[in-house]
Amino acid sequence: MAQRVEIPRKLQFLFEPARYKVAHGGRGSGKSWSFAQALLILGAKNKLRILCTREVQKSIKDSVHKLLSDQIKRLGLSSFYQVLQTEIRGRNGTEFLFSGLSDQTADSIKSFEGVDIAWVEEAQTVTKRSWDIFRPTIRKAGSEIWVSYNPELETDATHEMFVTNPPEGAVVVEVNWQDNPWFGEELEKERQDCLKNRPKDYDNVWEGKTKPAVAGAIYYDEIVEMEKEGRIRSVPRNPNIPVHRIWDLGFNDLMAVILVQRIVSELAIVGYVTGSRRTLSDYIAEFKNDEKYGRWVWGTDYLPHDGFAKRHQTGKSDAMVLEGLGCTVVETPSFSVEQGIRTARAIFPRVFIDKNSTSSEDPDFPGLVDCLKRYRRHINQQTKTAGAPLHDKHSNGADAFRYLALNADTLPATATNTQIFNDPRFMGRAPISRVGY
Repeated sequence: MAQRVEIPRKLQFLFEPARYKVAHGGRGSGKSWSFAQALLILGAKNKLRILCTREVQKSIKDSVHKLLSDQIKRLGLSSFYQVLQTEIRGRNGTEFLFSGLSDQTADSIKSFEGVDIAWVEEAQTVTKRSWDIFRPTIRKAGSEIWVSYNPELETDATHEMFVTNPPEGAVVVEVNWQDNPWFGEELEKERQDCLKNRPKDYDNVWEGKTKPAVAGAIYYDEIVEMEKEGRIRSVPRNPNIPVHRIWDLGFNDLMAVILVQRIVSELAIVGYVTGSRRTLSDYIAEFKNDEKYGRWVWGTDYLPHDGFAKRHQTGKSDAMVLEGLGCTVVETPSFSVEQGIRTARAIFPRVFIDKNSTSSEDPDFPGLVDCLKRYRRHINQQTKTAGAPLHDKHSNGADAFRYLALNADTLPATATNTQIFNDPRFMGRAPISRVGY
């Protein structure tokens, strides 16, 4: 016997034509149920080729195959749909296909060109690379891309693409537990338990808010406080104070350079540069000649201890190269990584980060704030214990911040107490908008 279709009012737009249909929010909203029901109903009415995808699908168990098969039974459509091991077929020729995005290439993804509707589930994990390949592939006349996800970070590619800067033709809704009229008693018990015992997770899990940092981030609590106090924002450079460069060295690996001013005890990060396979000469030429940096007053360059080791190929150290380019070079104190992390935690309350000049649109070269939000430890999958910090594309920026912490109290500054007291940036956390240079 057919059952009543239960779709929250906010999600009834799924039955109206739109190029992009996006639903984001917390647990218990009915997003996945509603998407599955709507697709099954539309597929029963018209012959459709429907692709169900996500960033990683190692097996059919990782897909929405089971969700759809359960909804077929619930809606009384078992006589219409044939549920096979790796696909679902309707009597009218409708077919549901399942595939991951991360293992697709520009050539292999061409098989999706005839898709009528593509449902991207758990879309918070989809990378910019995957979107750039996938979106233009769904090009059939009248084709649609459906997107559902629980937000993680505001800097995630999916959130930026469909919420921060939604494309033309997108219908985007936020839907949470209170929008679901069929929100059950058991879910309510789980919600209350989370509110009571895991309050840090509650807003993300149940209210659909973005996280301040990824789960398990080393600097999670510190980032929370920075955002709460509004210290990640517009931070104008003071032209009368030198800008120091804190280097995490890399060539094949990522290079990370923090540009910072010290004003008495406060640290204003006014820029961030990252890249790979570029020489020190390239970076210094950029700092000297680029219009962005042409009038900056440069202070001291701080290098980790390996920057003072001579290279076999040249017989010179990185420190010697920078000194030859006119830089004043100082060695960062040598401490263990864990000691450095503790020191970094201690300086967070003194740090202001300019959001715009430290960000990046290239996912291969993440901005500083994104690095700090995603800097986390390796988790032993057997013991579930946390180990050393992961070395990935986010660790270089976090390492540079750690070096900043180790040098924080020795950074030369020219500001006086009078200057700091008259600078609205550092008086009671006043809005930067009041500052004029």
